[in-house]
Amino acid sequence: MRVFSAAADPHATPPPAASSHTHLAEINEENLKQHIYMLAGEIGERNIKRPEGLINAAHYISRQWQAMGYPIHTQGYYAHDIPCANLEITQRGIGNPDRVIVVAAHYDTIGGCPGANDNGSGLAVMIEMARVVRALRLTSTVRFVALVNEEPPFFGTEHMGSWIYAHHASKRGDDIQLAVILDTLGYYNHQPGSQLYPPLFGMAYPDKGDFVAFVSNLRSSRKASRFASAFGQTKHLPYQKVIAPQIIPGMNWNAQTPFSLHGYRAVMVTDTGPYRYPFYHSAKDTPEKLDYSHLALITQGLVDAVATLANE
Repeated sequence: MRVFSAAADPHATPPPAASSHTHLAEINEENLKQHIYMLAGEIGERNIKRPEGLINAAHYISRQWQAMGYPIHTQGYYAHDIPCANLEITQRGIGNPDRVIVVAAHYDTIGGCPGANDNGSGLAVMIEMARVVRALRLTSTVRFVALVNEEPPFFGTEHMGSWIYAHHASKRGDDIQLAVILDTLGYYNHQPGSQLYPPLFGMAYPDKGDFVAFVSNLRSSRKASRFASAFGQTKHLPYQKVIAPQIIPGMNWNAQTPFSLHGYRAVMVTDTGPYRYPFYHSAKDTPEKLDYSHLALITQGLVDAVATLANE
């Protein structure tokens, strides 16, 4: 596989001096809405069958991060002879910069789907998190990564952006403490019976789809639980920890699997996607379906959790 890289500008403006207090910059709900309406409304479907969608999405993400003062590293590769790219920005730690927390979300969509929730929501949260984290001084390094090619036909293959990223991180010997994967975060339903589960899971979890799920395999359970607990300390939203073997349906549906296969701990943060969202992977996955006030609360909770982990 041909992989190419564009290094970040070494002369880029360094991050501003600031305290580690995570409320220096408030989460902006309108920013979240703008990102999702641009991705799923203006740009629309984003995959190699519609490569202009991928290109336009990558340009949009890059412009947002450049406006925040981040240098951008592009990890490019070819999939089915189409040039594709993961995008990465870094907030370097001031005490232990070699210790890394990755926050990642994919920007591609399955065919025929505009991708508001899957995964405009995860991507919007990550972009807004990056804006707030830019003002923080953290002990460890935080990297934000926009991943490409996470949906079929690349799901489960070495052409996934997450596999490419984790593979090269492993080869470099990067000390990634936790990969936080943001995937389908925007839909909440308070009605009884609105939350479904894989077989046998429903007996242990709520039947209302009003919580955020922190999903990990057994190997990542300790780090994932610590991260979820840090999120829960801010009391933004109900949350559930879901720790299960990789063979359970849904456990290997996203980027956490490639990170785990390369020896890293990972956790998926999600609204549980197809177990709750009636418009999953459909043409009806459009921006007006999402709950932006919940998304803003989730974003703040995740910033707090990342800051807690980065300062340990």
